Amino acid sequence: MRVILAEDSTLLREGLVRLLTEENHEVLAAVGDAEALLDAVRRTEPDVVVADVRMPPTHTDEGLRAVLEIRRRWPNVGVLVLSQYVEKRYAVELITANNEGIGYLLKDRVMQVGEFLDALERVGSGGAAFDPEMVRQLLARTTHTDPLSRLTEREHDVLARMAQGHTNATIAGDMHLSQSAVEKHVNAIFDKLDLSHVTGYSRRVLAVLRYLGS
Repeated sequence: MRVILAEDSTLLREGLVRLLTEENHEVLAAVGDAEALLDAVRRTEPDVVVADVRMPPTHTDEGLRAVLEIRRRWPNVGVLVLSQYVEKRYAVELITANNEGIGYLLKDRVMQVGEFLDALERVGSGGAAFDPEMVRQLLARTTHTDPLSRLTEREHDVLARMAQGHTNATIAGDMHLSQSAVEKHVNAIFDKLDLSHVTGYSRRVLAVLRYLGS
């Protein structure tokens, strides 16, 4: 996979370069600010960009704004965003802009090498990879409102795994259920969230994120 890294921490950036190289990914560029990130994407058009939300010069949202620009200009480039904390406004803005080839991980998750590489692979193949802690916090924000509060506990658990980007088969194995049972739970979630009319992968993400802005 052809990857561009954008991280202002030299230590973390160089560590990621080494990790990805050892895993036989091609690191096209490793940069420390948003302007250099956009320039690198323009020159090379990678498969995936891994970018920090907060970058120089203000260390607020430069990385996030660069990622949204990448999604607008190069929609086929996957983006895996890294953040120190769950920044809900940024997460919602990113995920609702486009829900294919998107990932959002807390930086602590990068230390779990297997999880980080799995997220990168999912994003690179056009899927989604959302940090479980981010999903937990976003779901907690919405459970007091209908229709999300109509979900059963089991449906809520299935929904959380859907939001992390897992397939029905993976959810079945994780929860020790049959795949047909998971499919029934997923269909019930779509019905309760009034998403039955939506087609394709998008409703899997909408099932979690539809009401986050409310």
